[in-house]
Amino acid sequence: MTTSARKLFVTTALPYANGNFHIGHIMEYIQADIWVRFQRMQGNAVNFVGADDTHGAPIMIAAEKAGKTPQQFVADIAAGRKQYLDGFHISFDNWHSTDAPENHELARQIYRDLRDRADGSLIEVRTIEQFFDPEKNMFLPDRFIKGECPRCHAKDQYGDNCEVCGTVYAPTDLINPFSALSGAKPELKHSEHFFFKLSDPRCVEFLENWTQDGKLQPEVANKIKEWFTVRTNPDGTTSEGLGDWDISRDAPYFGIEIPDAPGKYFYVWLDAPVGYLASLKNLLEKRGESYDAYMADPAMEQYHFIGKDIVTFHTLFWPAMLHFSGRKTPNNVFVHGFLTVNNGEKMSKSRGTGLDPLKYLSLGMNAEWLRYYLAAKLSARNEDIDFNAEDFMLRVNSDLIGKYVNIASRAAGFLTKRFDGKLTSNFGTTGAALLAEVRGASDAIAQMYETREYSKATREIMLLADKVNAYVDQNKPWDLAKDAANNEALHQVCSVLVNAFATLTRYLAPVLPGLAQAVQGFVGVNMQQWNAAGDVQAIQPYQHLMQRVTPEQLEALFEPPAQAEQAPAATETAAAGSHPGGEELAPTITIDDFTKIDLRIALIVNCEPVEGSTKLLRLTLDVGEGRTRNVFSGIASAYKPEDLVGKHTVMVANLAPRKMKFGVSEGMVLAASHGDEKANPGIYVLNPWPGATPGMRVR
Repeated sequence: MTTSARKLFVTTALPYANGNFHIGHIMEYIQADIWVRFQRMQGNAVNFVGADDTHGAPIMIAAEKAGKTPQQFVADIAAGRKQYLDGFHISFDNWHSTDAPENHELARQIYRDLRDRADGSLIEVRTIEQFFDPEKNMFLPDRFIKGECPRCHAKDQYGDNCEVCGTVYAPTDLINPFSALSGAKPELKHSEHFFFKLSDPRCVEFLENWTQDGKLQPEVANKIKEWFTVRTNPDGTTSEGLGDWDISRDAPYFGIEIPDAPGKYFYVWLDAPVGYLASLKNLLEKRGESYDAYMADPAMEQYHFIGKDIVTFHTLFWPAMLHFSGRKTPNNVFVHGFLTVNNGEKMSKSRGTGLDPLKYLSLGMNAEWLRYYLAAKLSARNEDIDFNAEDFMLRVNSDLIGKYVNIASRAAGFLTKRFDGKLTSNFGTTGAALLAEVRGASDAIAQMYETREYSKATREIMLLADKVNAYVDQNKPWDLAKDAANNEALHQVCSVLVNAFATLTRYLAPVLPGLAQAVQGFVGVNMQQWNAAGDVQAIQPYQHLMQRVTPEQLEALFEPPAQAEQAPAATETAAAGSHPGGEELAPTITIDDFTKIDLRIALIVNCEPVEGSTKLLRLTLDVGEGRTRNVFSGIASAYKPEDLVGKHTVMVANLAPRKMKFGVSEGMVLAASHGDEKANPGIYVLNPWPGATPGMRVR
C-alpha cells in the first residue's frame, strides 16, 4: 500500500495517576495499538508513547489521605501499569510521567514562547474572583467545585466544563456551587491568575481553519464549529465565541511552577498534553537521537487517540498552544466513544456489569478475544461501543475458532503425517484462484486499517475465511485421506488451506499479535510484514492456537456483587419460618404514617472517614436543594469512602438534625442489614436504578 516509510508519532490520552486502568483505557489503547502495529507492518517508523498524568489537586489530596508524598503516590500507581499493558499486548515504545524533568522543561518553555511572542503576548495576568473553601482553607480547583451547568442546567457538573453539553465555563458561572471536598458553600476571594488568550483573533482564525480542514472526524468538527458562533442556550441566554483559558492555580498545588511567578502553578490540563512531547523526548534521548531534529522534520506525522470527553482540550487548547509557541500541530485527533454494556447501559461494578481488565486476565481469558471483539465493533466514527457477553462469545467462538483457526487445524495433521510437513506449490486451478482472491484483498484491507475501519476489516477477513471454509467443504480432505490414490489432491488442498491461513493471519496480525507470532513459528513465514511474499514451504507440528470462550468464564467475569449473591440465602431463611432478615416485622402503620417520612434520592458528593470513629463515615449529600447536607452513617465496616463517591442513594430528608460528637447530622442514609450481624455480617446501602436524580421523592 505504501511506497515509502512514514515517520509517525502516536499517543493515547494520558491516564490520571489516581487509580488503576479501567476498561475504557484498555479499549483506547487497543484501538491505537492496532493502528500502530499495522503501520509497523507497513514498514513505517512509529514512536508510540504514553505517560501518567500526575499533577493537580486531586493527586495532592489523595496522596495526603494515603499518608504519602504526591511523588510516591503516583510512583505506586505507575508500578501497576505494566501488567495491564503487557497483558493486553499494548506495544508502547515508552511510558513516562508528566512530573518528569522533560515535562517541566517543555511546559515552561511553551509558556514562555506564548508569553514572549514578538507580535504580542498570548498570556495575560488578571485579578479574578476564585472560590475558596473556608473549611479546607484553600482555593478550590475547578474539579473540586460542583454545581449546575449554566447552559443546559445539568446537575452535579464540574467547575471547568459540562460533561453533558460540553460547554466550557468559569467555576463562578456554576449555579448553586458547592465544594466537593467539604460540601461547604465556597467563598469568593481575589487572586491573580494567568490566562491563555484563546479569544484573540489570531487564535480564533487559526482554530476555525484547523478544526475544519479534515483533521477531525466530521461529527467532531461539526460540534466544534458551534463553539465559534453565537449560541442560544436552553435557558434563553446566549454564548459567543471562544473564551480565554485560565491556566494557573494557587499554591498549595502539585504541579509545575509558572516561570517568574512564585506560588503560581500551571493548571494540570496545560502540562498534561505536553506530556506527549516529554515522553517522546525521553524516548529519543535514551536512543541517542535528537528530539529537536525529530520534531523539526516536516515529514513527521503526529496523531492522538482520545475519548469524546476530552475533545475541548485536544482540539482547541492543545493545537493553539503548539501553533503559537512555534511547534508542529497534530495531523489528526482521532476521537472514540465510550464502552457500554448490554445495549448501551453504563458499566457498573455494583450491578455486576463492570468489566475489570485484571479480573479478565486472572480468569485465564485470552486478551486477544477482547482485542478481536473490540476491533469487530470499532469504526472511524465517534461512536459508543457496546459489550454484550453473548455476542462476545459468539464472535470469538464462531469467527476466531470456527472460521479462522479451524482452517489450520483441519489441514495441519494431514500435512505432518502424510507429507512430512512439506507443502506443494501446485495448488490446482480452484485452489490457485482462491489464494489469488485471498491475497488480492491485501490493499483493500490495508486501507481499512489505515482509516481505522476495523469492523470493516474484520468483516472482510471473515468473509474470506468463509470462502476458504467453503473450499474445505467442497474438497473434503478427510474423505480424500481415506484413499492413498488421492494423495496428490490431498496434498494440494491442504497446502492451499495453510497458505490461505497464513495470509488471513497476516491480515489479523495487528489485532492478534500474540497469535500471529505463534503462527509465524508454525508456518515459518514472517507475519510482521504486510506485503511479505512467497508461499509457505513447510510447517512445524501443529500446536493448539486458541481455546473457546466458555459461559462459565463470562459468568465469573460479570459475577454479581456480594449483596446480590446473598439474596437467595435470605429467601431460604425466610421460607424456613424464621423472621425475615432476622427481625420481626414492625407494627402496622397507616399510609398517613408513611407519608410523614420524606424519602429522597441523594447523590453522594463526597465521603470520608471520621477521625476518632471506626464505625462512621461522613457523607456529603446533594438532595437537589441547591446546597449539600452533612450526614454521618455507621457503614465504615462495609465501604471504602472512595467507592461511594458519585453513587446515588436514598435518605430520610425530613429527619430532624442531630448533634453528634463529630458534628451535626442532617438526615439518615438508608441501608439494610441482618438482625443477627455476627451470623450474617454485611451492610448494604440502598442504590436506586439508573435515571434517578437527586431530589426525587420515594413514594
